[in-house]
Amino acid sequence: MNYSVHASAVVDDGAQIGEGSRIWHFVHVCSGARIGKGVSLGQNVFVGNKAVIGDKCKIQNNVSIYDNVTLEEGVFCGPSMVFTNVYNPRSLIERKNEYRDTLVKRGATLGANSTIVCGAVIGEYAFIGAGAVVNRNVPAYALMVGVPARQIGWMSEFGEQLPLPLRGDAEAVCSHTGARYVLKDSSLHRIQA
Repeated sequence: MNYSVHASAVVDDGAQIGEGSRIWHFVHVCSGARIGKGVSLGQNVFVGNKAVIGDKCKIQNNVSIYDNVTLEEGVFCGPSMVFTNVYNPRSLIERKNEYRDTLVKRGATLGANSTIVCGAVIGEYAFIGAGAVVNRNVPAYALMVGVPARQIGWMSEFGEQLPLPLRGDAEAVCSHTGARYVLKDSSLHRIQA
């Protein structure tokens, strides 16, 4: 075993866990879960059978990664944030065949107590503020807050807000890294140096 598991955690046979990952207190990883390298699963995390977690993700305490949720590399899930996988759940109605896929792309941050309603795609390096409720797709680098979540700005890959309008044609430079970003209409892209 080339990853660490706390004695109180339960990792079901068949789960795939990458090298250097850390599984903390009271975590449950189901048998079909696929977890990448260098992942941290905080206290009381649940990972479902059809969940996929990419390399270097950090899942903070009390987060459940349910079936049909995919996290690409470097996703941060803040404490007690929530994923769903059924859009209109009822206790008395079986809807396991209606799970909707949720994709969180590389480098995105999902703030503490935020909720991601199933079926959404969260773009690369998007930043979802604490307590926000996301019920639609989020563009790459977008800064989203509120209930329901609305875009209020743009974030750099470093995790700092960029001085850009929401729409139009503009450029900005990350003050921490010097990386350049170009806004075209309502799409932001980093310019590779």
